[in-house]
Amino acid sequence: MHEQELLLDALNTTRARSLALVDSLSDDQLLVPYHPGVNPPLWELGHAAFFYEVFILAKLDGVPSFDPAMDELWDSFHIDHKDRWQPGLFPGKADTRHYANAIFDRIEQRLISTPLTDADSYLYRYAIMHQNMHIESMTWCRQTVGYPAPPGTHTATPVPAELPEGDARIPGGEYVIGMPAQSPAFATDDFAFDNEKPRFTVALAPFEIARTLVSNGQFLAFVEAGGYQRPEFWSFGGRKWLATEQDVALVEGQRQPLPRQAEHPLYWRLQDGQWQEKLFDQWRPLQTEFPVTHVSYWEAEAYCAWAGRRLPSEYEWEAAALGNRPGEPFRRFPWGDGPDAQRVDMDAGLMAQLPVSALPAGDSPFGCRQMLGTAWEWTCSQFLPYDGFSVDMYPYMSTLQFGDHKVAKGGGCATSSMLIRGSYRQAYLPQRNDAYTGFRTCAL
Repeated sequence: MHEQELLLDALNTTRARSLALVDSLSDDQLLVPYHPGVNPPLWELGHAAFFYEVFILAKLDGVPSFDPAMDELWDSFHIDHKDRWQPGLFPGKADTRHYANAIFDRIEQRLISTPLTDADSYLYRYAIMHQNMHIESMTWCRQTVGYPAPPGTHTATPVPAELPEGDARIPGGEYVIGMPAQSPAFATDDFAFDNEKPRFTVALAPFEIARTLVSNGQFLAFVEAGGYQRPEFWSFGGRKWLATEQDVALVEGQRQPLPRQAEHPLYWRLQDGQWQEKLFDQWRPLQTEFPVTHVSYWEAEAYCAWAGRRLPSEYEWEAAALGNRPGEPFRRFPWGDGPDAQRVDMDAGLMAQLPVSALPAGDSPFGCRQMLGTAWEWTCSQFLPYDGFSVDMYPYMSTLQFGDHKVAKGGGCATSSMLIRGSYRQAYLPQRNDAYTGFRTCAL
């Protein structure tokens, strides 16, 4: 397909997914209780539409705002997070859908009727990718508040596959990290956010990394060994988190989080002697061969200390996932350069309900499995700019998060397959455990 057709297809796919996430909830369900890790679904939809208004219609064509009275309310820089729950401040479902569809229609018509320039193409791609990020957060909102699974979630569990024993051994040497500072003209597949640029080469020592994500069964061994009660496994930051952690999973019948001392991952419970895990609105028996998810950086770090392992750096992770070397063809995905959603658990398809050894077709060049999809993987790296970094049009993707966030890599089960690539860097505060975060470990 030509670039224009690719953009139209991406826009309409993204539009349909966003509207389905709203339309599949009742009016009462759309009034989600306040939570620091989510946004009201209607605000997410309106904000995504507003983004197209600001960065395409107003920036390129000088089109007046659809409703100037609403501009500050849809703008994440002008409306505090807690204020997005104010009763009566925002329009309801019908009016928000009307606004969003009107903007999507304008963008679609502009794509069809206006000659496409390199600059326009980049702005379209940016706005579409931004909306896909909000699709992911709308999905984990359902998990947080205990709503049914989003439309399109599958029930079939992929079968496990054979894996060689032990860690994957990654040879030392120079590896290529990140994306080019300037993408080629009309290269939809080469889109990248500013924090992934500019591409550079790094020298790495040889290391060994787990072929799979840490499983529920492996993490359960840490829990049952009293790992949460043994301060020797927790760093200063981890001990502080343990002392102040609040159960951000909203308990049935409660509209506010309840304080708790963390003793296990967020969505686990011990019921009648059996461990269970909550998936959206259902409690299910804990599947030991599935990946552990919804764990904070501090929990991942403590597990590593208990297991005699460590977290990879973000450069080690990217080298193990892509294996890009100077002078060789560049891979954006573990299997090569072409996207293939069938190789990964993304798009809210399986929701990490699969064995850590499943999906061998997505293996990296070194035999590491599920390095894209399933769970965002914690690294030990702080989220900092690459040398030569230049801020893009939307600083929230980078500068506002540098310094106090950790880098997570690989995307998760709720991440859009049109968004992710091996170079993508997600910034999460180390205490975050409401998103789909997991990890794999390295040998010391």
